[in-house]
Amino acid sequence: MTTWDGFQAFATTPVAAPPPPDAPSRSLEERLAYHSRFVTVRTLMILGRHQAATARPSLIVTGPAGAGKTTDLLQVGRACHLAHTRRHGAAATAGQAPVAYVLVPPAASAKILAIEFARYLGIPVTAGMSQAQITNAVCHTYTAAGVQLVMIDEIHRLNPRTTTGAQSADLIKDLTERIGATFIYAGIDVTTTPLFTGVRGAQLAGRASLIDCTAFPARLGDEEPFRDLITAMEGALDMRHHRTGTLPQLAPYLHERTAGRIGSLARLIRQAAITALIDGTERITRTTLDAIRLDHLAEQHYQPRTRPRSRNTSIP
Repeated sequence: MTTWDGFQAFATTPVAAPPPPDAPSRSLEERLAYHSRFVTVRTLMILGRHQAATARPSLIVTGPAGAGKTTDLLQVGRACHLAHTRRHGAAATAGQAPVAYVLVPPAASAKILAIEFARYLGIPVTAGMSQAQITNAVCHTYTAAGVQLVMIDEIHRLNPRTTTGAQSADLIKDLTERIGATFIYAGIDVTTTPLFTGVRGAQLAGRASLIDCTAFPARLGDEEPFRDLITAMEGALDMRHHRTGTLPQLAPYLHERTAGRIGSLARLIRQAAITALIDGTERITRTTLDAIRLDHLAEQHYQPRTRPRSRNTSIP
């Protein structure tokens, strides 16, 4: 994803989708491959409907680990890439790169971060080049390539309180002023990190709208967004014996099991589907879900309720 060729391949690969009702049955191998990728639910747009935001030149996507931030970020990039191609045509967009995706390395200096921007578009960087020279090459090439959207992931790794972190934050500010593109940042709980403190943090926060990918609530007024999410995921299953409505009925259990984290929920349903295909049951049940081991955060949160001891049971 962190090179143009890689991102372009991702953006142009058809999204995994369930077969239409009149389509011939797919083989076990095809359905295993499908559920290993599974359907992508665009949670960023769902979350955005419930949050007030003003039109600003950049966006920050934040939330806990496992909330689906990177998945949402990449889907936004895919949509932008495909929309650009549809609008202008494949021939007219040859040699252009409407979307850039950059991953912030741990403890990255400004020069290392600039090199990451250069690497995405294959800009040659030599050992003797200064940070300013690399930055100039990046700004020139990104502009020439028609980059419209720059996505910067793992932004929480920047700490403006350190010398290298401050310089990296300044580099990003410089790039936003010199590249005519919309910038979207994503990171873990960035509002609680030094990224939003001090003069540099205030500049970043003042230029960006915030979408908080917190855990999905079980209820939101009269709505049940988590149950709606489960219904959408169940509708995407390609299984011969699964009973429609089974997973929405398990919404309270699934919310407790995953702490409302979209990434954990998707992993749980995906692994349960693959298990059901392999063992031949072709349906997901509470028993199937109980047998799946999830990520550490979800397992730490989940405390299964034990059944009350019978009155007739003797206690040693």
